[in-house]
Amino acid sequence: MDLQHWLGRANDAIQQWAGTFGPYEQHPSLLVDDDRFAAAFEELTGRLKDNYPFFHPRYAGQMLKPPHPAAVVGHLATMLINPNNHALDGGPATARMEREAVAHLAAMFGYDTHLGHLTTSGTIANLEALFVARELHPGRGIAYSADAHYTHGRMCHVLGMKGYPVPTDDRGRISLDALEDILRTGEVGTVVLTAGTTGLGAIDPIHDALALRERHGVRLHVDAAYGGFFTLLAGAEGPEGLAPQPWRAIAQCDSIVVDPHKHGLQPYGCGAVLFRDPEVGRFYLHDSPYTYFTSSELHLGEISLECSRAGASAAALWLTFQVLPPTPEGLGRVLGAGRRAALDWAGLITASDELELYQQPELDIVSYFPTVEPAALGAIDAASARVLAEGMTGPDPVFLSTLKADRDAFTTRHPKVTADADGARVLRSVLMKPESEDHVHRLHEQGARPHGPRPAPADWAPSVDSPPANACWTGTATSPSGKPRPGCGCATAPSIRWPRRLRTWCAA
Repeated sequence: MDLQHWLGRANDAIQQWAGTFGPYEQHPSLLVDDDRFAAAFEELTGRLKDNYPFFHPRYAGQMLKPPHPAAVVGHLATMLINPNNHALDGGPATARMEREAVAHLAAMFGYDTHLGHLTTSGTIANLEALFVARELHPGRGIAYSADAHYTHGRMCHVLGMKGYPVPTDDRGRISLDALEDILRTGEVGTVVLTAGTTGLGAIDPIHDALALRERHGVRLHVDAAYGGFFTLLAGAEGPEGLAPQPWRAIAQCDSIVVDPHKHGLQPYGCGAVLFRDPEVGRFYLHDSPYTYFTSSELHLGEISLECSRAGASAAALWLTFQVLPPTPEGLGRVLGAGRRAALDWAGLITASDELELYQQPELDIVSYFPTVEPAALGAIDAASARVLAEGMTGPDPVFLSTLKADRDAFTTRHPKVTADADGARVLRSVLMKPESEDHVHRLHEQGARPHGPRPAPADWAPSVDSPPANACWTGTATSPSGKPRPGCGCATAPSIRWPRRLRTWCAA
């Protein structure tokens, strides 16, 4: 798809349509000299270079990637008109596109009936879901995983509700036993279940939580802002396939949030909220005497807490779904590539002597940390920070991110690590670009390079292979798994874990 060509076609199409209404002169106050604009534009493009290469597979840090060209063209073409989807008189065409796109999302999750709309973010979408939860269960709080997105605690505060963080298991999933203890108090009206936590990509056991709803009479809200589109891989063949049970259970939950601006290939500013029961629309009831006047049909603003919303976002999503629908054969292929990339990298890390998995990836987020001796939280934290910084500044840079794991979470997963600190940063890579699948080995090579000296092992003792005091070495070492590794360092601070096996030494 030639983006430059279609951007030109988009502009031409809108200008041709605009011309059917007759000529008019632009007001002089809006006129800008080309030379003046050129200077400002040059500064803009120069300042935009102060960004990380989110588009490139060497960027494996946060949840950032460029929108699909179809989304760019749809957004730009519609932005030239600038419709507002709050009311049908503000965006008749894009309001219909929004309904169609939202219907695709509802079908993707298995909803037979639904009420829903796009939002400017997952945060606002979750706010709306919790707002409806408050109206249905006044005076009762919200329970959510301790690893759920922080927005749930914040929105509880905004809505004047009590939040109940629930402990997680050793895979970062909500503990149903701990949850049921809280539900027995009768103080919780809604449970938030996360389909893909933003930290680790963990999937709460949604299918098992259905029984808790029946026993305790609570609503179930699924925050699938990050992971929702992975439902397209539920039960799929191949390594990328996911266990279908939690994903199929989403259809029985009361509300869902998903962010098309993550795995739906959209520009930022595109979230969505869906309700299984359309009757919850009564909680949005209001009047706007100067907007709802051109149609007796439902205006999207009548079922949204937001007022003005960009019609361009709806058009971009609609156009994307025309060419890459939210089906296993459409967007599912995009999601599958990122999932395979995560599994491939996890395999490389498992076989590595320089890195260790923090936990096995469930979606496309890989968490890992440098191996250090002795294995302690403080040293792991420092080594992770060093890998992050050196990776970005090297001659062949890679861009990673970190996740702070607290002491209990870390030692539960890795009981042999000494807990000498409150927690430690681990490295975190989000492989949401399908191109990552072909770049994993390069990312691994860069991330697994020795990054500065490491403390000498606690069991270090002189041997026939040991160097003289204060000597440095260079050459090839053999790892415990039998793999040759080039290396260099000093006896007082070896930079790899297996210095006794070195065969070549050099004087300091």
